Amino acid sequence: MFTCTFKKVHGSKNDFILIDEKNMQRELSHEEKVKLALLLCDRKTGIGADGILFVTVGGRTDGTMSIYNSDGTVASMCGNGLRVAGRYILEQTGKEEVIVETLKADLYVKKYVEQADLPFYQVEISPILFDPASLPMNTEKAMIINEKLPYLSENLTFTALAVPNPHLISIVPKEILLGGEQERIASFVNKENQYFPDGVNVSFIYPIQKGEIFVHTFERGVGFTNACGTAMSASSLVAILNGLHDYETPLIVYNNGGFVKTIVHKQDDKQWIDLIGNGTYEFDGKVTVDLSRDLMIDFTKLQAYEDEVEQYRKIEEKAKQKRMEIFGRESI
Repeated sequence: MFTCTFKKVHGSKNDFILIDEKNMQRELSHEEKVKLALLLCDRKTGIGADGILFVTVGGRTDGTMSIYNSDGTVASMCGNGLRVAGRYILEQTGKEEVIVETLKADLYVKKYVEQADLPFYQVEISPILFDPASLPMNTEKAMIINEKLPYLSENLTFTALAVPNPHLISIVPKEILLGGEQERIASFVNKENQYFPDGVNVSFIYPIQKGEIFVHTFERGVGFTNACGTAMSASSLVAILNGLHDYETPLIVYNNGGFVKTIVHKQDDKQWIDLIGNGTYEFDGKVTVDLSRDLMIDFTKLQAYEDEVEQYRKIEEKAKQKRMEIFGRESI
């Protein structure tokens, strides 16, 4: 048997089970973490989540974060998850700003002071890579920026980049966003294929107006998600590359889970993105599993964060109204 406490959390309704590894009975192997993710993230038989955030406070940096998706795969990074993990590390250390070690980069997190009603957190999204090998993507081109990929679509253009999670992004009209094209493309590139050997996140951008876009993402290892932090960040840069926005200027990015703010920075040859949004605690819990039998034995809620949940509900309602105005429906 294995028992641990956890926090159920979310960033833009991209929800996670956050486990502080120092509070675990014992250290888990990679294989055991895969099993735990499959068990706990199942929305029918488990607690239900897009993934597990394994967090450790202290070490070489202020803390570490690793992400196991709901299908057991490991993500390089997660912007929505980093906001919540960063919040937890900020609270545990008492610092104003922390550096969090992720799989491919050490990234800063700090509280965003302009948001008064609900705690918002600002996290760094980097590095930004356009080399197709960084996704990886099999192509003879040095980079893919607004290129047609006939094996995916005869009409749409795509930009491929890693931040460091791999993303394939297209700016589309409303009728394409509301149709089945994104699911068709995402299903193809995330099954065995000769172009994306490890799969890729697929996002469609719909420009709303100056300073606002809507992003819908099929997340590798998850499927269609309420929000994907690195996808919204990468999409913000793609919007700039297409003349829809400007560097160093806040951009509101709406999604099915609410909205975030991004700021894309460019300094000489370096680019990075600030992703700003909620890092909400929903409840604390305790769970017991039998990993040898792939079975969840017991799950108890210990403490609910009702005020935070209610504050985010107001943000979510505002985003729903926006989606209704634009698309005639609450979610895409």
